Amino acid sequence: MEYWFTEEHSDNVRFSIRTNKQLASVETEIQRVDVFDTPEFGKILVMDGNVTMTEKDEFIYHDMIVHVPMAVNPNIKRVLVIGAGDGGTIRELCRYPMIESIDMVEIDEAVVDICKEHFKTTSYALNDPRVKIYFEDGLRFVRSNKKVYDLVLVDSTDPIGPSEGLFSREFYGNCFNALKDDGILVNQHESPYYDFNVKAIQKSIKRLREKFPIVKMYQAHIPTFSSGYWLFGFASKKYDPVKDLNEEAFNRLGLKTKYYNTDLHKGSFALPNYVKELLDYDIK
Repeated sequence: MEYWFTEEHSDNVRFSIRTNKQLASVETEIQRVDVFDTPEFGKILVMDGNVTMTEKDEFIYHDMIVHVPMAVNPNIKRVLVIGAGDGGTIRELCRYPMIESIDMVEIDEAVVDICKEHFKTTSYALNDPRVKIYFEDGLRFVRSNKKVYDLVLVDSTDPIGPSEGLFSREFYGNCFNALKDDGILVNQHESPYYDFNVKAIQKSIKRLREKFPIVKMYQAHIPTFSSGYWLFGFASKKYDPVKDLNEEAFNRLGLKTKYYNTDLHKGSFALPNYVKELLDYDIK
């Protein structure tokens, strides 16, 4: 008998992955967390029925959320990460020797515990001495910091349930305040392909533009995410992500990456026309 995990991408589209067995299932006060072993994608992490990470393609997401801002400003020293319980974002940040401290804020401690047990290839860097983990609400945490961080990464789940507040006007305003005068904010920004996501994306980009003088979107292909096409937001007080790309400094580091390179960096900001159109909508 075959067993399949199925995620609903829309009312009319379902995405299924054949599984070998279920490795973990935990119902916390915040969400349900499951881990499955699969023949195609290795172990997969599922939160509230949605694929959050797989061993096979996690490198794409984590490369793009971390290396894009780091290649723009290679002098980043203090980083705040909201979410990121699987550890992949922390792993990539810890490859940079110039980073002095990483504050990670994860609302659900069970996610970290499960990933430490089942996803050692992403979670091992959570033990790096530069990393300090806070198990609390990221929206509340960021309120108390003023001009502290060079970089804020919002590595959250979808803008529903526990992560809904991380897409609000208040949150983006507090992130702006928490950043230094040349600070950068990067967040995952959903897929623009299905209609039900479009309004959330438009509201988020509008709220970012209300606070930051420079706001751009970039893209990546992530096979197991909804539609396989994903957006990230880049917001900065000073740096343009393409004009200020410091290719020489990044390439001099000699980091071996599976997805990211500086040519791709520039190309990822070249968006399809339908995406450019929806991002320019006037949101009431």
